[in-house]
Amino acid sequence: MVAFSQTDFTEDLKKITVPTLVMHGDDDQIVPYANSGPLSAQLVKGAVLKTYPGFPHGMPTTHADQINADLLAFIQL
Repeated sequence: MVAFSQTDFTEDLKKITVPTLVMHGDDDQIVPYANSGPLSAQLVKGAVLKTYPGFPHGMPTTHADQINADLLAFIQL
């Protein structure tokens, strides 16, 4: 929480040059969606934002089948 709330990662995100999939649940109570997912995708050149309605912060565990399928589809592009 400290790193997210007190560290500005803007310049780091702008330096990413590989294909990037930003995955974020819009019901994340730990890292609020509006302050993270869309902004990260905007800062990483060419990034793809995948928003998951109703998914929580722990979505890789709670919705593993969906997350894994989307990751696999992205890396096979």
